[in-house]
Amino acid sequence: MNQKTKMLPLSKQHTIFMKPLLYLFLFIAISSCKTKILPQVKQYEASLEYETKSQLGEGAFWNHKTQELYWVDIEGMQLHIYSPQTKTNRSLEMPSRIGTVVPSAVNAKAVVALQDGIYNIDVHSGDLELVSEIERDIPSNRFNDGKCDPSGRLWVGSMALDQKQYEANLYMVTENGEATLKKDSVTISNGIVWTKDKSTMYYIDTPTLEIKAYDYDDATGAITNERVAVTVNESLGFPDGMTIDANDMLWVALWNGNAVVNYNPKSGKLLSKVEVPAHNVTSCAFGGPNLDVLYITSSSLDMTEDEKEQYPFAGSLFKVKLDVKGVKGDFFGSAGK
Repeated sequence: MNQKTKMLPLSKQHTIFMKPLLYLFLFIAISSCKTKILPQVKQYEASLEYETKSQLGEGAFWNHKTQELYWVDIEGMQLHIYSPQTKTNRSLEMPSRIGTVVPSAVNAKAVVALQDGIYNIDVHSGDLELVSEIERDIPSNRFNDGKCDPSGRLWVGSMALDQKQYEANLYMVTENGEATLKKDSVTISNGIVWTKDKSTMYYIDTPTLEIKAYDYDDATGAITNERVAVTVNESLGFPDGMTIDANDMLWVALWNGNAVVNYNPKSGKLLSKVEVPAHNVTSCAFGGPNLDVLYITSSSLDMTEDEKEQYPFAGSLFKVKLDVKGVKGDFFGSAGK
């Protein structure tokens, strides 16, 4: 017996036929809007440069005179000097936590921020000479990050060991040991850089998720007109150490973010992203003979067992070759550069 094929009403046939086309048109329209609205973020991938298990690698600084990378392990209480040419890393044991390092204008010297003050150090012998006792009377704090301004003064910030809010400060320290409080009520003082025309300073207090901009007077070290230059989306991670390129664009390491991100501080826009095979990325510095290699430090702390398995090189040094160049970092002391 023949059975007639049951036909749908014409209106329903049109509906069924049109739905896939409608979805396709919607997809194209949405994709087109996203293309117009979302910024085009350039992607890079960092590679392992030197395998090590630093606890809290930090403070990356390229010594352009010796072609070496200075960096620290805060919790491991070590100053490191890495040579990319020989792939060797020389370490100096410190008597306490070391928050940052900057080479000195005096050859074979550097300035370091230890837990009880600021010191000059001979990078060969490890001999220390006290510069300033700031925060020696606050044993619940330690120094975290710092860099020198264009006149060679060290700007260094602190943080509470228990990361308690608003317990830390930012200071400016001269080579003669004169220390000036520049900001109080800080939580985790971090990345700090200056533009090439010396007119603007950028600064990070990590938990705020903001990069602040200040008008900067190099003659006096005065900072004024505080404003937010960049707000980091929390989904990316927390802004940590920071460097600046020759175009005055910012490169920011992301704690809990597996990356370094590049922002335009004039617009606040994300320009590019460097994926790093480490969960907690802590600092970065342009180096190499042409200042076009970004060296990146990381931490092996504060990770779950799954994250430790996923990122076996956490705590190591990484690098990426970029199509932009950095600038020479300012040394500690009156010579500046």
